[in-house]
Amino acid sequence: MLGKGSFGVVLRAKWRQMDVAIKVFQTEQEHAAFLVELRQLSRVEHENIIKLYGASTQPPSIFLVMEYAENGSLYKVLHQMKAHVPYNSGHAISWVLQCAKGVNYLHCMKPKAIIHRDLKSPNLLLVNRGLTLKICDFGTACDKQSVMTNNKGSAAWMAPEVFEGNTYTEKCDIFSWGIILWEVLTRRLPFDEIRGNDLRVLWAIHSGRRPPPILDCPEILENLMNRCWNKDTSVRPTMAEIMETVGKIQPFFPEPLEPLVFPDEELNSEDQQTENSSCYQSAKENVTKNSEVSSVLI
Repeated sequence: MLGKGSFGVVLRAKWRQMDVAIKVFQTEQEHAAFLVELRQLSRVEHENIIKLYGASTQPPSIFLVMEYAENGSLYKVLHQMKAHVPYNSGHAISWVLQCAKGVNYLHCMKPKAIIHRDLKSPNLLLVNRGLTLKICDFGTACDKQSVMTNNKGSAAWMAPEVFEGNTYTEKCDIFSWGIILWEVLTRRLPFDEIRGNDLRVLWAIHSGRRPPPILDCPEILENLMNRCWNKDTSVRPTMAEIMETVGKIQPFFPEPLEPLVFPDEELNSEDQQTENSSCYQSAKENVTKNSEVSSVLI
């Protein structure tokens, strides 16, 4: 098992002689998310967004066939690797700039922009030895509408207007991006000092609490984070502004970037048991045989 998204479990498989990730959906709620993710991913094509290759829409095998990200999630690199994976500030700035480019593409789509609504480090995947970042998990993404009030996202990265039930716009993604910027610069989990369930984190954000200042952080980045986190959404920059700001300062950070050095890791017994379970094994076999998979992009 490669991971679990907001909806569905992600496995590794072979399709058309290449490694792919298959996202399997089982429950009725997951089937609804499958349709959302299929619709949104089939609309997009960007170097910083995970690519959709095809899908199986016939029960019981409901799954997406997507680009395989061999280096896992940014979250895993930052917080979960047993062996510490070193990176420098140049990598951090490159990652957040690539994220901004992908999200800006979504926000500028015509005729309707896409709001991701669940930007967080677990939904940012790495390829090319950690040098290229790709946004994934579009199960909660939606078209931009004039009024949106439904609660979507993950607590530590969620904008206050979303969980407060207020109307919100694409500026909710800006808040999440600001949290990710702090996260990659500090290599700390956002709000890790708050012990307890998500409600405590949400209450802290509602009360105006934000991640602590970063020692010796460049003023331009500190100001950018503070704008992204502002409760007043009109103060938050657009993703285009973020791209411009980060692009201007990127040359001052270490370059050229060296590929990350990843430890060799094998699936543990729990992962193997999950992959060999009947429903997931069936999906993998269908992908391998090319049966019941509709080609979407290639």
